[in-house]
Amino acid sequence: MRTLLRTMVTGAVALTTVLACGTARATPAGPGVTARLLAERTVGNTDYVLREITVPPGQATGWHYHDGPLYGFVKQGTLSHFDSTCASDGIYRAGSTIQEPAGAGNVHIGRNLGDTPLVLDVLYVLPHGAPFSEDAPDPGCPFQ
Repeated sequence: MRTLLRTMVTGAVALTTVLACGTARATPAGPGVTARLLAERTVGNTDYVLREITVPPGQATGWHYHDGPLYGFVKQGTLSHFDSTCASDGIYRAGSTIQEPAGAGNVHIGRNLGDTPLVLDVLYVLPHGAPFSEDAPDPGCPFQ
């Protein structure tokens, strides 16, 4: 599965051009967190969107969830991933893949606790017209 996901994401990046730029959506995203739209396609009622997310050292995505599954590949740095109980549910280093399930029951935050930028290639599989992420309140963790 990891090889398939890595091939899928890396291949999509290699075959596409940058279409637009924007800020990653989350509550509250740390300063300097950005996203580049690499490709998008709608098939039926599903949007497939490939983005490159960059999280500077010491920053985070903010608390959020997705309306569809998300598949990611860590290109650079280390992603520290936490769920809404404030527990770490994974540490993903360069070359690793991550899958995030859909739904409001899967609130999470991605943090860059390292000293180099975290760069992720992310494939969103969303209901047509859904936002990249849905903002979620801080569940009261001792970190943002």
